[in-house]
Formats: sequence, structure tokens, C-alpha cells
Amino acid sequence: MVGMGELFQNPPQFWPDRLNVDNFVEALTSHPFGTYFLNSFIVTVSSVAGVLLSSSVCAYSFSRISWAGRDRIFGIILTGLMLPFFVVMIPQFIGWRFLSLTDTLVPLIAPAWFGGGVFNIFLLRQFFLTIPKDMDEAAKMDGAGHFRIYWNVILPISRQSLIVVGMLTFLASWNDYLAPMVFITSEKNYTLMLGLTLFQGTYSAQWHLMMAATSIVVLPSLIVFLIGQRYFVEGIATTGVKG
Repeated sequence: MVGMGELFQNPPQFWPDRLNVDNFVEALTSHPFGTYFLNSFIVTVSSVAGVLLSSSVCAYSFSRISWAGRDRIFGIILTGLMLPFFVVMIPQFIGWRFLSLTDTLVPLIAPAWFGGGVFNIFLLRQFFLTIPKDMDEAAKMDGAGHFRIYWNVILPISRQSLIVVGMLTFLASWNDYLAPMVFITSEKNYTLMLGLTLFQGTYSAQWHLMMAATSIVVLPSLIVFLIGQRYFVEGIATTGVKG
């Protein structure tokens, strides 16, 4: 890695004269990045699990069960796609503060377990609609209820779409900066994205250390995408637009 002097060379030097790992060591030891990594890991894994469970349950209800007002309510829910996080940020903060849960990891995890996100519900619902209803009828003739149909029939068929939702959730949660910045104040609860800001002060910034730390932080996202890119492409391609 390069030093501070090499960063601002003009013309820029795209390849350093000497390669070393000093910047990586200093970046990872100057702040408790082990704690930040653990917090990000807990938030990301919990969010992925919550999104996969809750969004698939909602999608199953909106696609495989007939009940009064189903499509109208789903249309109303879709309007949530037009609301960015900035709109609901302050009401959410007030609500979590009322529950005395600010400066904890709960506000970053709990929303994933209550619906899983409008887009994820929409994506899974569209795929569930492409699955023939005859499979449900055959399972019901064998005595299966909705839970067994959902768990033993629909989910195994929908593996690729679930991988897509899991990947998108992982990338969004691991790289999220705004939500932790709003809800987290104590450094012990910082995620990796907040930890990176510690290299930038009011009057100066340790750009060489920030670049080293950022290159490490981005590795999990890169690995996950490289492993799951085939499923990602296939999952998007096989998601229908029926209904």
C-alpha cells in the first residue's frame, strides 16, 4: 500500500514503488475493528434470516392464498416502494427511542423480521405466481396444510429467488451507513461502515488507512457476489411477471 505522500502525487502513480502491509496492520489495530466486524456480522446475518423468512411468508400469502381484498392490499403495500428511508427515518427514530432501543443493534435487525421489505415481497410473489397451483392441490390431497405446502413445496422450488433476495439483503445490510449513523451513538456498537469514518477527522483524514480498511471491508461483499452471481442471474431471469 502507499503512504500519504504518494496519494497526492501529480501526476498520479497508479502502482506503488514498494508493496507492504503496514497500512493494513495499522488500520486494523488503530481501532477495534474486530468489534465492528462482529456487530456487522450479527446485523447482516440476522437481517438476511429475517428477510428470507418474513418476505417469503408474506409472498406466499399474497400469491397462494385467496382472501378478501388481497390484491388491493398488495397494491397499497407496493406504494411503499416510493418512500425512501429518509421519509421514515425520523418517525422510526422517535419510535425506537420511545422503546429505549436506540444505540443498540435492534433497530438495524428488527425491521427485517416484520415483512422483509416491499421489494423482496414483490420479487418472491412474482416467482410464486409462476408455480402451478396443481402442486398445491396435490399436496392438499395428501393432507398438507398451508405451512407444509409453503415449507416443503414452495420454498425448495424457489431456491434461486431466495438466493437473490438473500444476496441483495446481505449487500444492503453489510454496506449500510445511514441507518447505523441514525440509531448508533456508542463506538462499541459501531458497524464497519461507521468504523471507517473514524479515519476522517475535522481538519485532516488518514486517507491511506481508510483505503486499506475499505479494501478489507469490501471483501465479504465481493466474495458473496462472486459465489452467488450465477444464482443471481438465473433467479432474476426466472422470476415471472404474472399477476
